[in-house]
Amino acid sequence: MSTTVWPPIEPAQLANEQAASQARELEWLLVQLRDTLQSLKAGLEECAALLAPTENGSTLVLSSVRSESLKGLVTRVGTRIVKGNVKLRLSTLPAPRGSTSYDLVISSAPQAPTLVIPQLTSVRTSINTCLDVIDVTTWTGDASNANFVAGQLGLLYDHIQEARQALKGYSDVQLLWYENPVDDKVFDPPLPPNVSFHLFVFDAALLLEIRTLEVQIPGEESHSGFSIRDRLAVALGGVRLPVHDEVDRTFTYRGQEVRVKEKIRVESQDPALISAMAKLNALEHSVMLSRKALDIVMGRDEQVD
Repeated sequence: MSTTVWPPIEPAQLANEQAASQARELEWLLVQLRDTLQSLKAGLEECAALLAPTENGSTLVLSSVRSESLKGLVTRVGTRIVKGNVKLRLSTLPAPRGSTSYDLVISSAPQAPTLVIPQLTSVRTSINTCLDVIDVTTWTGDASNANFVAGQLGLLYDHIQEARQALKGYSDVQLLWYENPVDDKVFDPPLPPNVSFHLFVFDAALLLEIRTLEVQIPGEESHSGFSIRDRLAVALGGVRLPVHDEVDRTFTYRGQEVRVKEKIRVESQDPALISAMAKLNALEHSVMLSRKALDIVMGRDEQVD
């Protein structure tokens, strides 16, 4: 099936009419995008509220599966962990005399360093940048200029992606455990030098990794992750070290070569982070559709990823 104009008109006039029609469609779309931007702003403000500090914060349970290796609670207020008590029962970390577990307690002293989750800081920064982009587009820039609006939508899309990726865990902000050791004085008493405490976000959940470490002596032979000393201890009836995915590796931690003797990883679902992730996914999709619609009406051949 094909369509034609009746009565027929000259090709030049037809081209002018098509251009005028496209201009009217573009003008209508730019007006509609103003409402879309306000809707996006409301969604981003909801995300910001989910990550903002509240009076009570979010108290999250940490518990190892089918074992008593790790049990505890942490309280997240915005991007910070303000309270926490983690009880460890690890074969490589003997409990103090008179105690059944080794406790790691977040210090409440005013002078104690703050335990910050950099990924959440990155998410909040990206969301605030998105809100600034919308305000500039709406109030400062020329909202009737299609090229300007297209550029602003591109910026908005990029920053929403950055926020979503930081919550997902695929972000340059998420440093590896040996690259960014937590300050010992975050805890009271201070964290032992042979223990690594690594708290981060992955798939909108809070993950805690605890590692007990041993300094690697230069030239010491290691076989399948066990040094001669470890193998001798096992042969004399000692406890065999648990097998984990880093058993055969060495790392540079606080300026020393270390190996991981024991590792435990626990996950705690954070409802606020899960909700923020869902909203960011929806917002990203909405911006993508708006960019595609604007590109089509502007006659662009670009593909929006």
